[in-house]
Order: sequence, then C-alpha cells, then structure tokens
Amino acid sequence: MAEVVINKPRDPNTLSNYNNFRTTHTSTNFDILFNEQKLSGTVTHTLESITKAEAHEIILDTSHVQIKQVKVNDQSAKWELAPRMEPYGSALKVKLDKPVALHDSITLAIDVDTTAACTALQWLTPAQTSNKKHPYMFSQCQAIHARSIFPCQDTPDVKATFDFTVNSPLPVIASGIAASSNPDTSSADGNAQTYKFEQKVPIPAYLFAIASGDLSFASVGPRSTVATGPDELQECKWELEADTEKYLKAGESLVYPYAWGEYNVLVLPPSFPYGGMENPIYTFATPTIISGDRQNVDVIAHELSHSWSGNLVSNASWEHFWLNEGWTTYLERRIQAIVHGGNEWRDFSAIIGWKALSDSIAQYGDDHEFTKLVIDLKGKDPDDAFSSIPYEKGFVFLYYLEKLLGQESFDEFIPHYFTVWKGKSLDSYDFKATLLDFFSADKHADEAKKLDQVDWDTWFYSPGFPKWDPKYDTKLVDPALRLAKHWYRFTNPDDPASWGPTWVDVDGWSANQMVVFLEQVLAFDKPLPAAHANYMGAIYNVKDTRNVEVSSRYLQVAMAAGDWNVHVFVTELLGRVGRMKFVRPLYRGLVKMGAINEAVACFEKNKDFYHPICRQMIVKEIFGKTGHPRP
Repeated sequence: MAEVVINKPRDPNTLSNYNNFRTTHTSTNFDILFNEQKLSGTVTHTLESITKAEAHEIILDTSHVQIKQVKVNDQSAKWELAPRMEPYGSALKVKLDKPVALHDSITLAIDVDTTAACTALQWLTPAQTSNKKHPYMFSQCQAIHARSIFPCQDTPDVKATFDFTVNSPLPVIASGIAASSNPDTSSADGNAQTYKFEQKVPIPAYLFAIASGDLSFASVGPRSTVATGPDELQECKWELEADTEKYLKAGESLVYPYAWGEYNVLVLPPSFPYGGMENPIYTFATPTIISGDRQNVDVIAHELSHSWSGNLVSNASWEHFWLNEGWTTYLERRIQAIVHGGNEWRDFSAIIGWKALSDSIAQYGDDHEFTKLVIDLKGKDPDDAFSSIPYEKGFVFLYYLEKLLGQESFDEFIPHYFTVWKGKSLDSYDFKATLLDFFSADKHADEAKKLDQVDWDTWFYSPGFPKWDPKYDTKLVDPALRLAKHWYRFTNPDDPASWGPTWVDVDGWSANQMVVFLEQVLAFDKPLPAAHANYMGAIYNVKDTRNVEVSSRYLQVAMAAGDWNVHVFVTELLGRVGRMKFVRPLYRGLVKMGAINEAVACFEKNKDFYHPICRQMIVKEIFGKTGHPRP
C-alpha cells in the first residue's frame, strides 16, 4: 500500500485529527427512546493510521452529546472533552497507550446518549403527526450535525462504510440496505424490535441517517419504494411512481450505472427543513413535493443526482460545496431535458434558478464572501452559508464549460470525472486539474485551446453574479413574462393599458410557469397596489393552492403590496410547512411589512414544530436583524 501523508486537513469545520487517523468503518447500535427523546447506545469506529508521525491521541468531533465510556481495542481508555468551541462543538480527545504504526488500525468504541440540545434530530409527539397515533423521529446531519448524535470525524473529507443496528418500537429506515430479517411492523405490545442495515459504499458522516415512526411502504418502481405515513401512502405512491425509474435511467445514461442498489424515498412530516436530503438508499423528502399534480417531483431528480454527485464524489469541505450542489443541479436539469423531451426544459428550470440566485445575492449583498463559488468558512458555521448560490452559480459554471467545449465533448468528461473521483472527496483545484488533464492538448487539442479562455480565479473567487450571460432559451417562460408585463402596465398609472386580467390568462399553465410569473411580479421596481394583489390571488386561485411553490410566492407578492389581510394566510402556512425555502422568505416578508408582532407570535406558536436547524436560522437571520427581542 502506498504511503499516505496528509500534512494539513482540508476541512476547517472539523476539530478531528483526521490527518493522523481516518475512519474506515463505523458501527452504530442505538435504542430509540421516544419517551426520553434520545438515542442511547454505542458507536464503534475502525480507524487507520495514515501518517508516520507519532500520534498519542485520537480527536473526534462532538456536540452536546453525553459520553459514558470509551474503549480502545476493547480496553478502557482515558478521554476528555475539550471546552466547547462554537460553532463546532467540543473535541473528544482519547489517549492512546502507544502510537499506531502507519496503516495499522484500531477500534474505538464509545457509549453515548444524545441530549435535548442535539441539532441533528427532531422528535415529534403523536399530536404533531398526521394521524395523531404514534411519535416520530428523524435525523438531518448535513452539514456538521452528525457530531451531535455520536462522536465522529464529521467532515466530508472522510468516508467510511457503515452498519446500523437500531432498536425501536416503530418501523425504522436508515441510509443503508435493510437486512432481510428486518420486521415490517412493530410488535403488537409495543416492545422494541431490532432493525439492521448496512452501507457497503463508503459515505461521509453527514450521510448517516435514521428515521422511525408509523411508516407504510409502497413500490414506485422496479428498484424503488416510497415510505411515509399510512394515511399519505397512496397519494405519495401516485405522485412518484410515474417518473422515479425514468429519472434513474436518465441519470445512468449521463454518468454510469446506479451504484447503491435501491433508490427509495421517505416522505417526511412537514417540519422537514429542506426540499430533500440525499441520504443514500432513502432520500428524505419534504411533503411539499406531494402537490397532487406531479408538478414538484423534479426534487427527486435532484436528490437522485446526488447518488453520483455528493454521495459517490464528494466535496472535501463545505468551502467547495458547489462541487456537490452545482454538479447535482447540472445533472438534475440534464435529466429533466431527457425525461421531458428537450433542452428548453433545462433552460426553463435554469431561469427559475437564476431568480433564486438573484434573491440569495440580494440577501447577502453583492460583495459578500458567501456569494463566491469557493468560500472561506474558517471559524464559521456552514449552515450560515447555505443558500441557492452553490447550486445555481455552480450550475452556471458547468453550463458555461459545456457551452465552451460543446455538449458532446463535455458529455465525454462527465463519466470520466465521476470515475476518477468515485468513492473519494475533492476540492475545486482537483476538479480543475481533472478537467484540464482530460482535455489536455495531446488528447483534445481544440478543447484545450478553448479552456485557455477560462478565467478560473474569477469563477472561483469573484463575489456576486457570474461574469457570463447564459442566454437561456425562454420559449417556455415567454408566456409568463408577457403576462407579467401586462400586470406591470395594468398597475402602473404612468404606463396605462386597456388589458384586464381574467382566469384565461393562466389556463393550461404549469406550476413552474406560474412561479416564473410571480417571481417577475416580485421583481417589479415598485410593488403592486394591495387591491391588485388581492385580485390576482382570487382570479388566478394562487392564494391557498396546495402547491406551496406557487402559494408561497404569491403570499410574498401580497406582503410586498402591503395587503395586511394576507398575514392570516402566511401564518397559517408557516404553521404547517417547515421547509426553509418557504419559511425564511415568508418570515422576512412579515417583518418587512411591519407585522413583527405577528411574526414573533407565529414563531412562538410553531417553534417546536420547526426542525432545530430551521429554528436556529429564523432566530439568527430574521429576528436577530430586527432589533426585536429574540424569541
């Protein structure tokens, strides 16, 4: 085996000494204790020494966990928790009796309980679930929250195989393949059953995932299952069964065969803070994709694309998050073009994405560090940098390279890139080197000359918008843009028009066309009059539509217009949806329209409904900027 020497960790957001030891396998054995709202059990890491330098301790990441015992090679070990260092937690330092030789391995077993301060777990009481019968719990470990479940090397620069043993009175799923002996349901008397899973493909700690609750299962494809509450199962099955296998085959045609065996979806309770989380085997998905019209299931195309980008090939640190999300957004839109029948569908999605990029840049400011493609996260919380920027600016960069090189040539590079880095982690400089090597002059002279034009420093380090105009195909958005112009003239006394709105304006439109229209209205240089906004909501039936992508944007239009009556609809939506994509702008809208007291009251009422990550972001980002006492 070749000698491995790592002088300096690439990830500034971990306290672990993964430059000395690297986790190769992790076994977790947890009891899910719903009454105490905690996990209790043992995590056992196998760690390999990867440097000749003598190391007399192993350092792992922890955050708000209770450690009861530590053993090294089955022998009790001395350990200590260092003082907490925000936002990264407390380093667990385990003393070694003797150094470990290069490439030798040791086992480190830790008895641990989670605590009420755990940021990775959400516990729902029966009253918070749809049928009010059973409690529910689920994990969300990205970006640096796995350390709040168990001590680990909580960095995407380290990948390990996993096995899971979970004891619960309710059905369990995890980010591994279930053992054939797993029970399908809990026992009649409520006693815990044992569920086992294994993940043979190495994954970083942030992809550790478990969930347990009143779950039912249905097939949505030859290698895919949906899991959700029993009352929601049939509508989730209908929503997902038409396209899931199509997405899988399209992704395979772009890269190479799917590596994880099964692709399943867990549709979570509405407090889940993201659109989806790409946990292997089981994508964790927001229920807002279940809109009754199959208009929002492209979220699955995105999460499925993570099976290659992010899960197999991972960013080495969150400073290079665009390598996960930019690539995934690129693959997602290529899949859309294949499934829906043309690149205009990709450009349609990209236009919506450009608006999301614009909103994020406006929120941070044009010169903010977090609007760069490669960002500095030293001493910072990666969650603070979470926005659409790595997704959309990363996509635009890859789209630029595709246009520069030609789609046929770029398509040759895609499987090469994912083969070279399969099972590994990389940074932006590795990506650059891989691209330039593939298109080197002796192999692809024409492409090599084209790549000489790339201003890498500007793409990587320039804040704000990309310095390149994508020139997207607007065929599918043109009707929405025309209607927005009509509304601008209709509501602007300096630009009169004889046109008047009717329901026919949007008859036959897709939800995404309505999204584009509403976002154009949000971008007007002055808001609509309140009466006009109210009329728009009624005539186009967008105020309380089940499709939250549409209703949330309309509510932003109405709040910007100063339609005070709409705050009732806003607070109602904030009480039943916990996805941050919708929650954060809706709270911002309430604050901006002067409804700060209503916003605070809404938060106080629903704060236990929100996931801890979402709750923190609302307090930090919104109420922290108003000068109002934080809830």
